[in-house]
Amino acid sequence: MALKKKPVTGMKDMLPKEMEIRDYVIHLIKETYKTYGFSSMETPCVEHIENLCSKQGGDNEKLIFKILKRGEKLKIDEAKEENDLVDGGLRYDLTVPLARYYANHMSELPSPFKAMQIGNVWRADRPQKGRFRQFMQCDIDILGEPGILAEIELILATTAMLGKLNFQNFTVCINDRNILKAMAAYSGFKEEDYDEVFIVLDKMDKIGKEGVAGELQELGYGKESVDTYLGLFDEVTPDVEGIRYLKEKLGCCLSSETAEGMETIISSVEEAKEAKFGIRFDPTLVRGQSYYTGTIFEVTMDDFGGSVAGGGRYDKMIGKFTGQDTPACGFSIGFERIVMLLLENGYEVPRKGAKKAYLLEKNMPKEGMLKVLAMAKTDREAGKQVLIVNMKKNKKFQKEQLQAEGYEEIIDCYADSVDQL
Repeated sequence: MALKKKPVTGMKDMLPKEMEIRDYVIHLIKETYKTYGFSSMETPCVEHIENLCSKQGGDNEKLIFKILKRGEKLKIDEAKEENDLVDGGLRYDLTVPLARYYANHMSELPSPFKAMQIGNVWRADRPQKGRFRQFMQCDIDILGEPGILAEIELILATTAMLGKLNFQNFTVCINDRNILKAMAAYSGFKEEDYDEVFIVLDKMDKIGKEGVAGELQELGYGKESVDTYLGLFDEVTPDVEGIRYLKEKLGCCLSSETAEGMETIISSVEEAKEAKFGIRFDPTLVRGQSYYTGTIFEVTMDDFGGSVAGGGRYDKMIGKFTGQDTPACGFSIGFERIVMLLLENGYEVPRKGAKKAYLLEKNMPKEGMLKVLAMAKTDREAGKQVLIVNMKKNKKFQKEQLQAEGYEEIIDCYADSVDQL
């Protein structure tokens, strides 16, 4: 059987240019988040299949790469169902593993715990531009903080990091699952229908208000409820005034705590933000994960035409492991989308030290090589990036390649002239 050069479908090889940007972005993320008090942690890439299939990951649970039992545990001939063959899977996100991690180590961690986790996840999804079956996620979460300080800190930290990459044309969109529910209740929808209604509402930016109305009526919902519901979105402005309008309009359907909390988040972020961006209230924002219990948010970017980060509050997830609900809120950056935008825009990683190359003539004697190695050592101690390579026959082309890679200084090293360098 012939060996294959290309990677598995949905995976990709990383060339040096991309890796340079990826490494730099990861470093920037870690350094920025540390200034906000987040601590690095890590979970295994393999999780118990029960945890991954606990109905907390929404549609992602349909995309799990499942792992067969090993050794004596794997008895294919005796298997009657999938559970007899599978006991683990590759994680499809970092949130479910974090919840397990916190439940397991709660007594050893501070409260609140500000977690930072960067790692690969896997989904058996259909590959397309900017979407792979293996990809990096970068999450920050605050566990054990019930108040809106968690949301404010998460938004400020994430936007500060994006600003350091010179992104400016982006907007933080914010909503609350409780506002979504209050609008649905006011319009006459039953609680058991909320999820189905929200799935249709989530298509608003793609099919428009008329498309949403048509789909809801096709599902059997009354025209009066649909018209009342969609009429609310026409009357709401994308700012704190819109929240105040809903607070008054919806009455007892919407708690004062939810409305006032949303106002405080928006005004606080506006006052304290480091980067240049907009923040707006978006009552059509849904976010599909079923584990969200309160505030939800996304970052949209004009240059991308979609979201590059998202998150929200999930106060019920950790309780599935411990039996006691724990406040939790997180924000995840679309790392692969960010890197793709940087590559497409020709982003150059800022350099702390100059890049210098020494070209050694063929058959350079030991004495000459040792002198070049000594000079390279001195350069590196001075903070320079130093490359030592043998000269090629086409030295002109070799130098052009090195210059394209950012080497500003290229030194020809010949045995009879090393002492003069």
